[in-house]
Amino acid sequence: MKDQTEHESKQPLLEIEGLRVSFRSGRGTVVAVDGIDLQVMPGEALGIVGESGSGKSVSNLAVLDLLPKPQAHVEAKTLEFEGRSLLDLPPEEMRQVRGAQIAMVFQDPMTALNPFMRISGQMAEVLESHTDLSKKDIRKACVQMLDRVGIPDPEQRIDAYPHEFSGGMRQRVLIAMALLGSPKLLIADEPTTALDVTIQAQILELIRKMKEEGEMAMILVTHDLGVVAEVVDRVLVMYGGRVMEEAPTDQIFLAPSHPYTKALLSCLPRLDGEEERLEPIEGNPPEGMNRPPGCPFEPRCPDALDVCKKEVPSPYTVGEGHVSYCWLYEEEKSV
Repeated sequence: MKDQTEHESKQPLLEIEGLRVSFRSGRGTVVAVDGIDLQVMPGEALGIVGESGSGKSVSNLAVLDLLPKPQAHVEAKTLEFEGRSLLDLPPEEMRQVRGAQIAMVFQDPMTALNPFMRISGQMAEVLESHTDLSKKDIRKACVQMLDRVGIPDPEQRIDAYPHEFSGGMRQRVLIAMALLGSPKLLIADEPTTALDVTIQAQILELIRKMKEEGEMAMILVTHDLGVVAEVVDRVLVMYGGRVMEEAPTDQIFLAPSHPYTKALLSCLPRLDGEEERLEPIEGNPPEGMNRPPGCPFEPRCPDALDVCKKEVPSPYTVGEGHVSYCWLYEEEKSV
């Protein structure tokens, strides 16, 4: 893990303040992300965790302007990459940002890859869009990248179709495509979902190695806290479209402060020999059209106070780089 002080003197690579994403539907407006703040520093690895429906993927799709229009509505006080606002970029300029500066590894490699195109054609599109390389040089770069991510016999396999690869190999192809443009920020959205444990470990090791070699920043989106422990420097815990807790990775595991973070950790099996019963989180996440006016976790929280039902919690500084959005700390201060 990188020392957090290493990033303090630098300007944020990605800065988001007050991001809100909603979708229009036949039943009304669904709020998927309800005012989140986050920063990613150059070279930093940020993990975003939470249950399905927490707003993790939607937040990152909003950054890259990949949400369907006109159904999706994105607003933010600040949404900047390298100090440049992404909110009002013309489509052509945003296409130059995607792939070349910010790349994304999508969570389902079978649907993310075009089943009717050879891998060579899909990879070549990345470099054709962002470089002036010849077709020969583009193919050479693609073969080298496939070899770098561990695809055997890349000179031959590059002309195969996606269905001729295993799930783990397709995920490697997606990672290779994302890295072809040498992005400054890689967004990996559930890159190990549906993979067996062995392949999952290989993919995580590959991502970590690529990040270190390329000195790029990374956002790892997952519902699995065990995965982020392997890769990231800092963790953002999301629930109901809001941030519940933010802290360095070791603090999330050693000293979690928010009831939701504690509940997530209680769902993880222990590997230190201690036998403890896994505790499921009772209830269901809030619906986008039926969010509680206060803390979104209040209906499922065992420690909820009356104020939790009415008002959104203010951020409370637990320690250096460690913030929790919970009314319990205000209660403690008043005692």
